[in-house]
Amino acid sequence: MKHRVIIALGSNYRQSAHIRWASERLSYLLDDFRLSRVLWTADIKGSGKWYMNRLVTGYTALAVDDLQQLLKKTEAETGRTKEAVTIDLDLLQYDDQRYHERDWQRPYVTRILNDCGVH
Repeated sequence: MKHRVIIALGSNYRQSAHIRWASERLSYLLDDFRLSRVLWTADIKGSGKWYMNRLVTGYTALAVDDLQQLLKKTEAETGRTKEAVTIDLDLLQYDDQRYHERDWQRPYVTRILNDCGVH
């Protein structure tokens, strides 16, 4: 059975390279893979750093826990630290189940969803 997913990507270090790398990795993982446009946002914690953000959507046969583990493993492959968020991959939706509820309230998530038709 295939499950519809929405994954949020974010990076504050070598943003273009890391977003491009993660997008490519996810394209091999998901069927009917679609990318949103990229949107720059200031760090919500006020650090002065800028994040590049993107959403991807597609379908996977992976169970939700297996997908979550794979996303965290992918983050670790880039050498992510608290200061240098090389890549942040958050599962926002798996079928009808939403995750990271606070992220759904962030203006950039809503804007990307509305502007790009990634629902």
